[in-house]
Amino acid sequence: MLPTRRLIALFLSPVLTLATFAQTAPAAGADGEKITLETAIQRALAKNFAIKVEGFEAAIANARVTEALGKFDPVFNGSYTYSESFNPALADATTGIRPAASFSKTDTADLSLGGLLPWGMTYKLGASSTNPRGTFNAYADNYDTFAGISGTQPLLRNFGPGPTLASIRIAQANRGISQWQFRQAVIDTVTRVIFAYHDLNFFHANLRSAVRSKELAQQLLEENRKRFKVGSMSEYDVTSAESRAATREEGILIAQRLVSEAENALKQLITDEKSPGLLTQRLSIEPPPPSPIVVVDAAADFPRALEQRPDYQQARLALKRDGISARLQRNQLLPRVDLVGSYGYNGYDTDLGTSRRQVRDEDYHAYSWGVVVSVPLTFTTERGRYRAARLQQRQSETQLERVEQDIVVRVGNAAGQIETAQQRVQATRHARELAQSTLDSEVKRLRAGASTTFFVSQQQEILSSAEVREADAQSDYAKSLAEYDRQLGVTLAKLNITVEPPK
Repeated sequence: MLPTRRLIALFLSPVLTLATFAQTAPAAGADGEKITLETAIQRALAKNFAIKVEGFEAAIANARVTEALGKFDPVFNGSYTYSESFNPALADATTGIRPAASFSKTDTADLSLGGLLPWGMTYKLGASSTNPRGTFNAYADNYDTFAGISGTQPLLRNFGPGPTLASIRIAQANRGISQWQFRQAVIDTVTRVIFAYHDLNFFHANLRSAVRSKELAQQLLEENRKRFKVGSMSEYDVTSAESRAATREEGILIAQRLVSEAENALKQLITDEKSPGLLTQRLSIEPPPPSPIVVVDAAADFPRALEQRPDYQQARLALKRDGISARLQRNQLLPRVDLVGSYGYNGYDTDLGTSRRQVRDEDYHAYSWGVVVSVPLTFTTERGRYRAARLQQRQSETQLERVEQDIVVRVGNAAGQIETAQQRVQATRHARELAQSTLDSEVKRLRAGASTTFFVSQQQEILSSAEVREADAQSDYAKSLAEYDRQLGVTLAKLNITVEPPK
């Protein structure tokens, strides 16, 4: 169905040949900046808000990958604790006398470097020193020092790089989806610019036609007045011509409004201006070159669409992401069995330096190992998460199939639009040529006294409608080519546009 504005233009159909369309300067926007379609696309790439917004999404997704990679960053920890404690003693059972309370104080220092390894092991490399003293040892220093490494290696749940790297791989898949979304936003915006540019060109032609139509009606009126004065034409013919000329003034006003609205639509796509001044800026365009006649084969182009269409690539990445999530949740159904261990060296002396030296000299080693088992009785939470993840994966599989079917239909429809538009261009051109020939004949008959003003005006309107419909068909043909490229996902390649999502 044609847009409302396009229908208005067609029904108000002014008179003008297509040659005049190309040669006459635009009546609206002539004093404004003149741009080409290429310039309009370049400005849209730089300033369009839809592209900017989607660019932030791509940058955010890229930051999420950095966030996920941070899980492997080593973490440095340091602590120092000082504590004091008074501990009351029990009263003597015989005498009932309560001894003096004991007193102790402790200094504890700890330094460590720990983190996570890709196969799921958590580690901690560090050293600690404790110095407890008090009434129990006459406040003598006793430095207990340890340095070594400890770790926990999952054997079932969270074992291996699969579960450990899952969050990173999911973030990377989401980043890929956002990059394709950004590409889709650019393709859609460029296509809308092409549409808006050709729409504006059509409405400029419509306005020029309306002006020219009034001029022809005025010329007919002047000619009728001259003939009325010499008695070769009736007063009715003069009045009829006056009525036609007055009616076409309304067509100019409406055509001017349509041009203004089409200008605003294009300006909104190619500028980031936000003030009301946007509405007062004038804009004119270079007439686009004629669109080439092309023959498309939807079936042959279908594999190319699968390769280039952003929505299909997004669906593939979503399926990959949900597959990773499902495998992760399946792993979480396993019981937790962790191998734990530590190895290091001890030092103990009343002198801190000696205690540390004992550790450095590896005089007194210490190690431990063991197994920690944790088994939920029902796995209710884990089973629910795994079932949801599997359903999500199946949903993504179905969505991929739906997108593939949708591509078949959309590419086929777009190819059909090209064929229909080509036929419309030929048919409307032939209709315009016949209407022009008929009008020329009717004017000759009027001058010979064999016709009336009514028939001439009526034929002018028929020619007007034919010419505007031909311009509309040419505009729709150009847009159908752009739409076909969009459905194949090759718009940017066709226009030699390279886009990189913001980092």
